[in-house]
Amino acid sequence: MGTEILVTGATGTVGSHVVSALADTDVSFKAGVRDPTAGDWPENCEPIAFDFERPETWGFAFDGIDTLFLLRPPSVGRDRLVAAVDAAIRMGVEHVTYLSVLGAARNPLLPHRRLERHLETSGATYTFLRASYFMQNLSEIHAPEIREHDEVFVPAGTGAVSFVDARDVGAVAALTMREPGHEDESYDLTGPEALDFETVAERFSDVLGRPVTYTDPSSVAFVRRMYARGVPLRFAVLMLGIYAPARFGRAGRVEDDVERLLDRPATSLSTFVSDYREVWEADE
Repeated sequence: MGTEILVTGATGTVGSHVVSALADTDVSFKAGVRDPTAGDWPENCEPIAFDFERPETWGFAFDGIDTLFLLRPPSVGRDRLVAAVDAAIRMGVEHVTYLSVLGAARNPLLPHRRLERHLETSGATYTFLRASYFMQNLSEIHAPEIREHDEVFVPAGTGAVSFVDARDVGAVAALTMREPGHEDESYDLTGPEALDFETVAERFSDVLGRPVTYTDPSSVAFVRRMYARGVPLRFAVLMLGIYAPARFGRAGRVEDDVERLLDRPATSLSTFVSDYREVWEADE
């Protein structure tokens, strides 16, 4: 495995934490972003123009790269992503650490699994990071309901979820790209426990010091609320599909790969809520 690294999606939920994890090392790397002139970057990071939808950016971005952190932006089709991967490998990328989803190995119809299969025959080595639901969903897309209404407002029924902190995923990704021994491996990345959303609300209540409830909205109520506060209808409907495995009791699997790889416990939800407390505090 080489050491010249390119991080795609470097400003996103996971990519930004890959950047943070690599910033704490002596490894130089590049961050692929649409606008490399914006933002503050670590001293060992070179921002570089990259966009999956603009193939003219690929050649310069992939030049000299040995190792690639790859994720699939929701708006990018599989064919475009495959074309980008193939271009990267033609230009010398030897290893791809790919952010997939928990359960991909068991569902051949998932776009993530189809890309995994392409990588398995690409000629490059790979590491698949099959991540559970991100805790950061609660501090990003779901934050307004918690902050303004003291509600955990997700259509997940009574199902449990093995939430994982994107900071842990970023740390694992950085490890697999810096150290040998992770070639052609797959890791299931979850938090330390599976929690239903009633318990999630209780953890918020305990840490924030105010009552937070889980409202378990219907699909119609969820889409209506999201759309009313400006979430695109297509994305709101997509979120119903994202939470369907939880609603049907298929998102609670807990694995120890995070703890084993990082040699420390996976981040708990209570720790996450405490660390991001200001996100859910109402403006005075």
